Amino acid sequence: KLSRLLMEIPVFTVDAFTNLPFKGNPAAVCLLENELQDELYQKIAAEMNLSETAFVTKLKPTDDFCSGARLGLRWFTPTNEIALCGHATLAAAAVLFYQKENTNPVVAFETLSGELRVRRRGESLVMDFPLNRPQVQVGCPTLTHFLLKNQSSSVPVIAQPNARVTVQAAVGAAPVQEVCYCKTTKKLLLCLADTCDRAALASLNPVAETLLRSDHSGKVKSIVVTIRGAAASPPGYDFFSRNFAPWHGIPEDPVTGSAHTVLAAYWAEKLGKKKMLAYQCSRRGGELELELRDNRVDIAGRAVVILQGTLKL
Repeated sequence: KLSRLLMEIPVFTVDAFTNLPFKGNPAAVCLLENELQDELYQKIAAEMNLSETAFVTKLKPTDDFCSGARLGLRWFTPTNEIALCGHATLAAAAVLFYQKENTNPVVAFETLSGELRVRRRGESLVMDFPLNRPQVQVGCPTLTHFLLKNQSSSVPVIAQPNARVTVQAAVGAAPVQEVCYCKTTKKLLLCLADTCDRAALASLNPVAETLLRSDHSGKVKSIVVTIRGAAASPPGYDFFSRNFAPWHGIPEDPVTGSAHTVLAAYWAEKLGKKKMLAYQCSRRGGELELELRDNRVDIAGRAVVILQGTLKL
């Protein structure tokens, strides 16, 4: 018998937006010498079965993961490719800086969202991301004219029935103060009333199948629920959030960098601040430092590499 020639791909698991193993958001990171067929990317991501798998690719044969300053980067959930992922970008940079000891102060990734730069800052990694501003009362065909208040209901009256169902499927009876939509990221942002505390946010338990049934428009890819924080109480979180993305095959994403490109814009306007500290209240939980710069946002966090191996295909 002729033995099959194996392709060996270095693979890592990284917990992002945390300094502790088994916290934050885990991502798989694969280092590729060459591009793969899209079908194989998707099969690997399904096999990894994490919210995202990041594929870092050399752009030129002479590039090196230890010294290369510009690399390709793609992200796949278990079901599809996505245009922007924060925690998997952080994870990819952690592999380059911590495992490969990349010599550059800044690494640039070429992605579907343009050039994304990551730099080291002490024990944190800082990602330079686009700022995605959400719009109040401006939505897609199933999410139009949302915020006509009904005094007898805790949920805003929404012109299209499916949109109201989507909101109720996400938050149940929790009072919704404001509904926003970000067309760029296809995120529906629900801000709960200031009477809701962190425990109320953490207690939300939407059923993925119910969310999927509530919207078939393709205009909503995740629902971000947020509340005002308690900046006066240590460690001084300005806001809290959770993110549900069953449309990407992810019932709940533990800590979501891309959601904070929207949340940063939303809360900066509400709080009148350009620097904020945020916490995503999933079961694993994670902390993000945010700083707005015009139409960009720096998202900083820590990361822990917990597994290293080889995919043999």
